[in-house]
Amino acid sequence: MKTDEPKISSNRVKKESIVAEVSGKVNRAKALIFTNYQGLTHLQLESFKKKLRAVDAEVMIAKNTLLKLALSSNKNLDSVKEEIEKNLQNPTATLFAYSDVISPLKELAKILKELNLPTIKFGILENKTITADEVNKLATLPSREVLIAQFIGNMQAPIYGLHRALIWNIQKFVMTLKAIEGKKTN
Repeated sequence: MKTDEPKISSNRVKKESIVAEVSGKVNRAKALIFTNYQGLTHLQLESFKKKLRAVDAEVMIAKNTLLKLALSSNKNLDSVKEEIEKNLQNPTATLFAYSDVISPLKELAKILKELNLPTIKFGILENKTITADEVNKLATLPSREVLIAQFIGNMQAPIYGLHRALIWNIQKFVMTLKAIEGKKTN
């Protein structure tokens, strides 16, 4: 019995599943941050992953060739392919931020401050590349909820100011009438 089906090695199947998994994560993520994780211990890396899961993000380590294949399958990233090819060197860990972009970056900034590792290579946000410095600047921003609260507070400030100004004029008028009434009764 001879079959004409080509044999597919288990290694190839494993690599294809990794590329498919990374592609799915890339499609779901709002931001991607690429770091060199060399120097981190297994425990430090697992602790970092646990903290990221709490803020709806995750870190994945894959070979650069598989990572490039997964990124090239995403048509939205065609404009940054050159940057990806240029910057994906050495071991790479990819941070996928799914809902909020800032919270995972804050966690990354904390671990950078504590351990001076991992080093940030670059990131992709809204299908544009961002440098390590821009990633660090984004990490210093307040959280989404705080920014919304500040925005709403700034929108309400003129209304409250107008309200106080109008109330003050009425209060001043009432105080003047009370003062006149007090003089007439004396």
